[in-house]
Amino acid sequence: MSEVKKAVLAYSGGLDTSVILKWLQDTYQCEVVTFTADLGQGEELEPARAKAIQLGIKKKNIYIDDLREEFVRDFVYPMFRCNAVYEGEYLLGTSIARPLIAKRLVEIAQKTGADAISHGATGKGNDQVRFELGAYALMPGVKVIAPWREWDLLSREKLMAYAEQHGIPVDMKHKKGGSPYSMDANLLHISFEGRHLEDPAAEAEESMWRWTVSPEKAPNKAQYIDIEFKCGDPVSIDGKKLKPHQLLARLNELGGKHGIGRLDLVENRYVGMKSRGCYETPGGTILLRAHRAIESICLDREVAHLKDDLMPRYASLIYNGYWWSPERKALQALIDQTQQNVNGWVRLKLYKGNVIVVGRDSKSDSLFDSTIATFEDDAGAYDQKDAAGFIKLNALRLRIAAKLAKRRK
Repeated sequence: MSEVKKAVLAYSGGLDTSVILKWLQDTYQCEVVTFTADLGQGEELEPARAKAIQLGIKKKNIYIDDLREEFVRDFVYPMFRCNAVYEGEYLLGTSIARPLIAKRLVEIAQKTGADAISHGATGKGNDQVRFELGAYALMPGVKVIAPWREWDLLSREKLMAYAEQHGIPVDMKHKKGGSPYSMDANLLHISFEGRHLEDPAAEAEESMWRWTVSPEKAPNKAQYIDIEFKCGDPVSIDGKKLKPHQLLARLNELGGKHGIGRLDLVENRYVGMKSRGCYETPGGTILLRAHRAIESICLDREVAHLKDDLMPRYASLIYNGYWWSPERKALQALIDQTQQNVNGWVRLKLYKGNVIVVGRDSKSDSLFDSTIATFEDDAGAYDQKDAAGFIKLNALRLRIAAKLAKRRK
């Protein structure tokens, strides 16, 4: 085992990472720095500080950072400019948080002179890939310690026994069994995996959902909202300008109230297995519909089609941990260039799990020309005769092929 003097641990304060903290101290005999990220998960983070101190971490080595604004502004918004969706459904809520956590882990390692970083991702999941690809891209020489790939504490019972043996505080919820799900939350989404959901035929219990009411229990009256966009990013709701993290939080509130954003998905993990997860992404679901609506009147047809061609590749790069790769950056530069004229507003109707576009307009950048599109007299704005030559030219290869097929008979 190589020598490690100081390691930065991605620390939540929960059972797993508290065991990892002690395990690092005992196994590597190293100084530990803890990093806890506030990404809008809605949990009190100060207990993590208290527990770290209780486990012998110096106050100067405890980092609890509010990253909500950076998360939405620099990661969520760029992703939504591309309308990124993985495998047709998943809005990448967990995936997009990992490159920011990796970035901050590396920054703290460089600031504190640490030579290693550590995380609590299991050896079965995607997060180990995302954390480590990000870390190596930003700090090539860093050592990564992934305890789940090294130790033999491969069950909750063994973790509990280790905690009790070493005097690690265990919350009552862990002693009583805790949540029946493995959960991850941030401002974009909350995910649920494991236990009951490991049977893909079993319907998720209604009590599992945290952010959204069921569509059946949503209000019987629809709610209309207006979202304004500037250069492809949302800037206001109903005329009220909001910071990115505030705007997404508000959309989460509205979407949750109306039962929007639930997803039950079996996805293909990067490590090769299929995994069933349930997700709540109320604000992201609203934002995706609104963004596509404003693009529909502001983007050139072929530019819009090019973006749709590139989107699956972009989504896969994020899902597979390549946020910091040169190809993702190149794609982002192209996508961002397409958004310079995506300005205007979109009106949405929220009703019982549905996000319905009912209007959109861009006073400065709309390519929609009603004088050409009208079904009424267009006063010569469009000459229908022009279509004949266009159709014949596009049909030429089809006509040639048909004649050849007829001769072969």
